[in-house]
Amino acid sequence: MKKVILNLFYLFFPLIIGGVIGLLISNNMDYSILTKPPLAPPKWLFPVAWTIIYLLMGLSFFLFKRKHNNNYLSVDLIYYIQLFVNAMWSIIFFIWKWRLFSCIWIILLLCLIIKLIIKFITYSKISAWLNVPYLLWVIFATYLTIGIYILN
Repeated sequence: MKKVILNLFYLFFPLIIGGVIGLLISNNMDYSILTKPPLAPPKWLFPVAWTIIYLLMGLSFFLFKRKHNNNYLSVDLIYYIQLFVNAMWSIIFFIWKWRLFSCIWIILLLCLIIKLIIKFITYSKISAWLNVPYLLWVIFATYLTIGIYILN
């Protein structure tokens, strides 16, 4: 039973964190009134994209942990740090409205995602590939963050 709960934790923890952050920032979202760069998607796309990405992140970590259990602390550490940095970006950008700092913060997130994918490649190629959509989305989010900072 303990293993089942742990596996569910690995699978769904990113989605739970994303949901909690979504609730925290929901009353502070000013996306619709910001001047946005070209290619900025509609507001409704973000929760859809992030739900898919969080599920892929959870699946990637679950598959990694299923194979490697507790033997790779460096991977675990990078995974949870990038998840924390990811969650904090929304607070920095939407609640605190520190737009310049959010640009720096999201670049930190990009570096952590790249580091995570490199670590995953070493131990689990499928875990690495499952994080490629996350990387691509955060690259796009970086463009939006910097664009919003410049335009506002």
